[in-house]
Order: sequence, then C-alpha cells, then structure tokens
Amino acid sequence: MRKGLFYGLLIIGALSSVFAKVNSTQASVVVATKKVVSGVKELKKEQSKVQAKDERMADGTKVLLNPDWKYAKFSKITSGEAVFYRAENNVKNITIAVNAGHGTKGGEKVKTQVHPDGSAKVTGGTTKEGALSAVAVSSGMTFTDGTSEASANLKAAIKLKEVLLSRGFDVLMIRDAEDVQLDNIARTVIANNIAKAHVAVHFDSTNSNKGAYYMAVADNKTYKSMEPVASNWKNINALGDNIIAGLKARNVKIFGSGSMGMDLTQTSYSTIPSVVVELGDKITDYKAATESMANGIADGIETYFKTK
Repeated sequence: MRKGLFYGLLIIGALSSVFAKVNSTQASVVVATKKVVSGVKELKKEQSKVQAKDERMADGTKVLLNPDWKYAKFSKITSGEAVFYRAENNVKNITIAVNAGHGTKGGEKVKTQVHPDGSAKVTGGTTKEGALSAVAVSSGMTFTDGTSEASANLKAAIKLKEVLLSRGFDVLMIRDAEDVQLDNIARTVIANNIAKAHVAVHFDSTNSNKGAYYMAVADNKTYKSMEPVASNWKNINALGDNIIAGLKARNVKIFGSGSMGMDLTQTSYSTIPSVVVELGDKITDYKAATESMANGIADGIETYFKTK
C-alpha cells in the first residue's frame, strides 16, 4: 500500500511538471504571438504614414477612363490612356492636367452630347448654337507652314509639362503622343478625377495673328445654372484670368481683353477649374513662342493656387 502510494505521488509529481512546462510553453507562444501581432500593427502604421505622406502615383503611370466616374457614360471614344508625370523637386502635391487639343484619329466622325443634362448649346463655335450634340474631337486647323494644329498643340503641351514639373507640379498629360483615343468628354472626366486643374492648349483658326486668349464661361444665365458649370464657373474664369495675366507678363501678345465667352464640351463637363487657352492663330510663330507661352501659363497656374 505504501509502495503504491509512493508511485502514485511520483506520477502526480511528474504530471505536474509536464503541465507546468506545457503552461510555460503556451505562455511563451502567447507572448511571442502578441509580439508578432504588435509588430505587424506597427508595420501597418508605418506604411500608412508613408501613404499619407505620399499618395501620388508612380511616374509614368497610365490612366484609363473609369466607366464609373461621373459623366464617363457620355463619352464615346475611351480606349486611350493619359500619362502621369511626377515632380521630383519642390513638390507641391498638386496635379495639373495638360491637354494638347485635337489629335484623336476619327474623332470628327463621332458625336457626343453637348451638356450632361441634355440641353442645347448656348453659343456658336465649331458646333452651332442650339445643337444637342457636338463633334467628339475636331481635327483642328493647319498652320501656314503646313503643320497641323494638333502637332503644334502637342509641342506646346510638352513644354508646359516640363516647366510645371520643374516648379514642383505633377502633370497628367491627357495626350502624350500624336494620337490619343479619348474624346473631349473622356479627357475632361479623367482630368476631373486625377487633377486639381485642367488646361487645354490650342491655336485659333483665324489668320490675323490675333494673340492669346482663353475661353471664359459663356455669360448665359441658363448655362451658368447648369451643373457642373454652376458650381465651377467662377473658378474657371479665375484660373483663365490668371493665365492671361501670366502670358501678358511674359510679353505674349493678348487678343482683346484676353477672354471670349463660350459654351464648350470641356467646360460643360468640368468639376475642377478647367480652361481652354488659344495661344494664337495659324500665322503665330508657335515655334519661337513656346518657351514664353509655357512659362506664362505656369505663372498663371501658380498665382491661382497661391490665392486658394
């Protein structure tokens, strides 16, 4: 009996030792697991800090039209890509959409709705007043030296991109090559969702060396009460006025008061400050003036954002 009791006590002692080791091991595992979880949380915190500090896209990112974006359903030519360029110095964390006008093969054969609410155009232009649809992207004019406006617009846009990048602005090039398959609505909607301002560069079809001006919002009560124009037209005109002031300070010739009221597709679908700038016309020396034009526009953009 004593012998049995002795062995029983030995077994109980051994089991207690085993259970103690198991409990110790479990406690160690719990501690180690807590450390891992804590480490993962800290890593996520650090990653979120990095993301909060720098939410910009990578340089060279291609941007397609998202069909879920507001007003995207009104576009008809949508397969092209815009390209994002990232500033490396004096970063402002402001993206400017630079849109080289025209340059969409087949764009003149397609029609799009002039206004998102289906109402008629209130001014003339490439598309007549009263029209419900407009050419998706017109082909543009030809300079007296035979150069297409689309090509000259692209050269001016590339120079503007370079100047803006040097000043710390990120740039979304809506058209980065001779052709992009994006109509005017698609271009505008992409700009709305990626950039804080949208500047399209053009040259007028006249041949009087008239000088530069921008397309202000048409001074029409009905048009100015239509969304998104109603919420945005003051910002559009403010950006345009600043750009003209910048061009004038760079000795770029200005046409008249520097603005012309117009009902444009770009204006009608813009939810951000969005300006079409006519840098001259078909006899303008666009090659010689590109540097001063780009710096003048950039000066105006900088002034606009300093006041915001």
